[in-house]
Amino acid sequence: MTQSYQTIILEPPVAAVQLIRLNRPQAHNALTSLLLTELATALEAIASNDDIAAVVLTGGDKVFAAGADLKEMAALDMVGVLNDTRPAIWRRIYQFPKPLIAAVNGYALGGGCELAMHADIIIAGDSAQFGQPEINLGMIPGAGGTQRLIRAVGKSLAMKMVLSGEFISALEAKQSGLVAEVTVPEMTIERAMKLAQTIAQKPALAVRQAKDVLLKAFETDLEAGLQYERKAFTVLAGSDDRNEGINAFLEKRKPKYTGR
Repeated sequence: MTQSYQTIILEPPVAAVQLIRLNRPQAHNALTSLLLTELATALEAIASNDDIAAVVLTGGDKVFAAGADLKEMAALDMVGVLNDTRPAIWRRIYQFPKPLIAAVNGYALGGGCELAMHADIIIAGDSAQFGQPEINLGMIPGAGGTQRLIRAVGKSLAMKMVLSGEFISALEAKQSGLVAEVTVPEMTIERAMKLAQTIAQKPALAVRQAKDVLLKAFETDLEAGLQYERKAFTVLAGSDDRNEGINAFLEKRKPKYTGR
């Protein structure tokens, strides 16, 4: 991948995993339209790159992302917000089809918390804090914060976070289901990379279908979700990888997946 970016850094891939770093340290990784656009563009390029099976997204040691860029927001009136292109950019990020793991150290606030929730899995350092403090500025979360947060942590805690603007710790985030694992900050990225590499070794078609079906549970009722799951299960029955996985198990050997 040869494209250069101003606000994100793409590290050399390791074991089919791409590490992406948010790179606006002078602004605590505040999320400008440019940063979100560059991230969406990078993810779309990775989506079509068969050499990359998963992505880890991280920020800085003390701040994952402190929220939306308030200078940009201040320039938008009601009509400007109505015509804002950012909802479409957020949708592009959400539609990334491969596993996306957020490695969060420090503050993930406002848009930063919403960005972490766009990931499939969150690994947090024990000093991480998550919050939706938009209420303190006369606003509410506008990039899925209310909808994804309440689905992740439940009504009571989501109400508390959004209405009071108070943060929760990494431990509270794990106990509530927002975060999958908590580690020491020095190991956050390493753990996220190791998990991503484990997933990258799995059959790609099954991983993609599994992610798609799991996300569908957020968007539909149980019966429709079960039907969607069964269709994906049936589609995979025709894949070479599914047959290879079963045969390898029966023959007591390591499977050789081809992505077909």
